[in-house]
Amino acid sequence: MSSKSFDEVILPHLDAAHRLARWLMRHEDDAEDVVQEAALRAFRYFQTFAGGNGRAWFLRIVRNTCIRRPLPALRARTDPFDEERHSHAREDSNPETLLLQTDDVKLVNTAMGNLPSRSRELLVLRELEGLSYRELAEVMGMPMGTVMSSLSRAREAFRGALHREMQKSGTPMRTRPRELRNVTEVM
Repeated sequence: MSSKSFDEVILPHLDAAHRLARWLMRHEDDAEDVVQEAALRAFRYFQTFAGGNGRAWFLRIVRNTCIRRPLPALRARTDPFDEERHSHAREDSNPETLLLQTDDVKLVNTAMGNLPSRSRELLVLRELEGLSYRELAEVMGMPMGTVMSSLSRAREAFRGALHREMQKSGTPMRTRPRELRNVTEVM
């Protein structure tokens, strides 16, 4: 049993848990429900936590909770209105820059959404949450060699999905902002 408290082990990782759940569940309300359920499970079984990597332990609970929860059959594809994001202009961005950034985010989100769930999970945990290969192996419950090869295939699938989305939008890669090219190099 760990000498650390539940608050010390779990609470610092709630944001990472929410991001993972949002990518896996594809809906904000479902993600919030999953994180709440996972936190309750972690609290209930905290006495079994033997120490070590609390983030990996909690993210595995979040992942398993997502897997057990069925996806809603049909849900309207709408973005909730974010009052803070839309109510005031950013001083450091002009409208053209904001539009390009919004388009980039949409392309990446659509490309990620078209990936198989395992690929999406691996990319979110590695590229967005920064988990090491060892942590990924622990969260995903697979050998590290399988993690590395699966991650390589997931990156390749993401590049292909992003390329297809860019072709659909009619925007060739060379005219995209530098930041998007960097995203595809990383993934």
